[in-house]
Amino acid sequence: MINFPLLVELQHYPSLYLPASFILGLLVGSFLNVVIYRLPKIMENEYKIECAEFFSEDIKQSSVQPEKFNLAVPASRCQSCGHKISALENIPIISYLFLKGACRACKDPISIRYPLIEFISACLTLFAIYSFGFTVSGLMACIFTWCLIALCMIDYDTYYLPDSILYPLLWLGLLLSLFGFFTTPEQSIMGAIIGYLFFWIFFHIFKWITGKEGMGYGDFKLLATLGAWMGWTHLPQIILLSTFVGAILGLSLILFFGRDNQKPIPFGPYLAIAGWISFYWGEQINQQYLQLSGLQ
Repeated sequence: MINFPLLVELQHYPSLYLPASFILGLLVGSFLNVVIYRLPKIMENEYKIECAEFFSEDIKQSSVQPEKFNLAVPASRCQSCGHKISALENIPIISYLFLKGACRACKDPISIRYPLIEFISACLTLFAIYSFGFTVSGLMACIFTWCLIALCMIDYDTYYLPDSILYPLLWLGLLLSLFGFFTTPEQSIMGAIIGYLFFWIFFHIFKWITGKEGMGYGDFKLLATLGAWMGWTHLPQIILLSTFVGAILGLSLILFFGRDNQKPIPFGPYLAIAGWISFYWGEQINQQYLQLSGLQ
């Protein structure tokens, strides 16, 4: 395990690093809102350009040459009137409350989702640092959490889990295992392999029986990523938890938020939430199960 003297020294001052971690979570949550909104559009633009390059150079020049658009530019604007959002209007949560949830220029409402993601990111960041301390493990747990938040919301919005988040997170989990973080290299490698193959086999059996695709390839990669971070022994628990989480959230969305029960709900968010739960409480859940079942 890697240790840094400064981090070890700061362990004695939770009154400093815990509030700082909450503020960091707010700032990261604000950035996650940008990622959740822009990354699918960036991918769509890249896809259009690739298609245009494949079919005709003239199409590329005429119809799909979008303005520069990435996570940094252009500056954030109101989606209704195009009002450029200033730094003072972009302070996490505070700006939303100060503006009373509406654009300063056109008074159109701003989605409550933006401050909620900021608040959730801040709370989960605080929890990660509280659980692992102000350590490298704590920072890695934060990165893991932030990526899962982004994946949840992007999949919910677009039914897509971006490789640009999944692959770096997968490789990071494998790399961390080499230094003794969270699991062993053997567990991590087997977790990635079994996680991918389990859903891959399920996908093809389901398609063979029903003629329909029960899930997307992104779900294979997400379970492989969770296996790389926690080891293959967590996979059965994650799969069971994801079905439980899916049942609760699915019914809640239909009963309390009026979601059309005919509209499919992506499986990625359930898987990500189950993985996050298992990451922190997996061992305790297993121990409780063994005790209740009389196996221990």
